[in-house]
Amino acid sequence: MKISNAVFAGSSTVVSQKPEVRLPEFAFIGRSNVGKSSLINALTLTRLAKTASAPGKTRLVNHFLINNSWYLVDLPGYGYAKASDSERKAIEAVIRNYLNFSEELEMLFILIDCRHNVGKADMDFIKEVAGSTLSFAFIYTKADKMGPVAVARQVEGMNAQILAAVPELKELPPFFITSSESKKGREEVLDFIEKTLQNYAR
Repeated sequence: MKISNAVFAGSSTVVSQKPEVRLPEFAFIGRSNVGKSSLINALTLTRLAKTASAPGKTRLVNHFLINNSWYLVDLPGYGYAKASDSERKAIEAVIRNYLNFSEELEMLFILIDCRHNVGKADMDFIKEVAGSTLSFAFIYTKADKMGPVAVARQVEGMNAQILAAVPELKELPPFFITSSESKKGREEVLDFIEKTLQNYAR
């Protein structure tokens, strides 16, 4: 897929505030500081999403209109340890409202840092999503921080860890290994979105 046009379309805290023009949505979520904004910018070759050195900056659901035909949706990060209880609950409410009520959501991409084993916050979220009707895929980020052999071995172990811990998963969902720095995995993710859109059109 070639992205010829990418623009910010609006922010919301509940689905009723989403952009009026309803189109297929591909949402990105992960732990705070997983590199979500950097990946979005790498996919679109823009600076659409604001990146920050401190985690937990995204508190709203941000819609970006891509090629006037679909939305890339930037969701708030989960598991931000430094947030207060009230802040965490507010962020969780925003996330759950979107996941539960956005009828246009076609695919949820769950981002996981490939340098570490799957943490509790990631696993808890995966278990919750696996028990729902949502379609989802994994994106392992920051692959440039390790050698290719080490990355492949690490991701294989993480996939096995997820399958062992989440009995609802009968098979592994699609997964991608990416780097925002080198653009590794960019074409694979965009091609996957394009194929999903083709199925949607049918």
